[in-house]
Amino acid sequence: MIIYMNIALKLKRNIKLEQHPLRLLLYLEWILFGISIIVMNFPPRDDLRSPHPVNPILLLLSITIFGLMGLRLPNGNRLSKLIYTLVQFLLILFANIGAGIGTGFSPGLLLILVIRSILIFQVPGILLVACLVWICFIFTLNTITISTDALPASVALREGNIHNIIWIVKLNFVMLFSLVLIFVLLLVNALFAELQSRQQLVLAHERLREYALRIEDQATLQERNRISREIHDALGHSLTVQSIQLENALVYLDSNLEKAKGFLLEARQLSASILQEVRYSVATLRSDPLQGKSLDAAIKLLIIDFQSRMQITPNYSLRGILSTPHELNRTIYRIVQEALTNISKHSKATEVKIDIQATKDSFCLRVEDNGIGFDTKQNTTGFGIKGMRERTFDLGGQFYITSKPQGGCHIMALFPLSRVES
Repeated sequence: MIIYMNIALKLKRNIKLEQHPLRLLLYLEWILFGISIIVMNFPPRDDLRSPHPVNPILLLLSITIFGLMGLRLPNGNRLSKLIYTLVQFLLILFANIGAGIGTGFSPGLLLILVIRSILIFQVPGILLVACLVWICFIFTLNTITISTDALPASVALREGNIHNIIWIVKLNFVMLFSLVLIFVLLLVNALFAELQSRQQLVLAHERLREYALRIEDQATLQERNRISREIHDALGHSLTVQSIQLENALVYLDSNLEKAKGFLLEARQLSASILQEVRYSVATLRSDPLQGKSLDAAIKLLIIDFQSRMQITPNYSLRGILSTPHELNRTIYRIVQEALTNISKHSKATEVKIDIQATKDSFCLRVEDNGIGFDTKQNTTGFGIKGMRERTFDLGGQFYITSKPQGGCHIMALFPLSRVES
């Protein structure tokens, strides 16, 4: 009968509750045991005394073994469970014989047997045990005989037929026991349903905690990648421009001092701008590089800056719908900025083309140049290209780059607007 407390202690590691549903089953089993022991040991009236002798040793031994069997339920094959249940039936029978009641089964112990069967059997086995318990109770009830001397004379004279009265009394007992049996089955089933719900809730909570940690790690990684891209795109672009200005100053240092001085002044101005950019990046991580400007205006400023450094005027065109999501505008701006930075650093191009075409379903960006190009199979680890690809994939787009030595470079980023807006 302590089996429920053992199960509760095992499950306590997973379910942190002060009150456990299985405790109610433990209390119910104790109550049934107490009632059964009291009934078996209660001395009957002389006129109702059973002719069977009382055997206290058999009674005590049967009750003790039956109680100890509740400490360990079988968890093996079906045969061990059937033997376990059969032994319990026999112990209940021996307990009745030891109590001097005769050949029969104690209703309280039968209900305990039903409760234990719920712990070891599936639904068909539980129903089978419940039916056997009900049949055993009917058998026990039929073995009970009532002497007519035990009834008042007025009752016997008024009814005239004592057998009808006995039949009605037994029928009432059958109905009462049937209701109690159904109540026990429903109660235990409800308790185990609640226990299962709590276990599922604990498992769901644990999975939710694991998912939260996983999402937190993923968000941290994404934020780290975003910061690295922002620093590379913003500061890398400014440092590249400053490096070009210094190189131009060295070129004109001997031949044209005034022009070299102009490049140096621009480089110094860029240094101040870079320092401000670093402070701003640390403070805000450059969450909005457009700074309130439209995509078209921001790209035109990039083109003006590129033209002043490279003496190349890119062929720029923007067609289609202009009301695109802000996140897409920021990504397009960063891709164009990185593409122009790569062109100014590596391509030695004389022509650059930037084409943006937007429809109601998609958004397409193309950047082309006629520079020296490179082998895409050998130059795919550059951080700039990797950053452009990651930015495109983050919005559910597709990124393509085509280039070959002395064949220029062609970059295309295609974004489905349905994915971006969702």
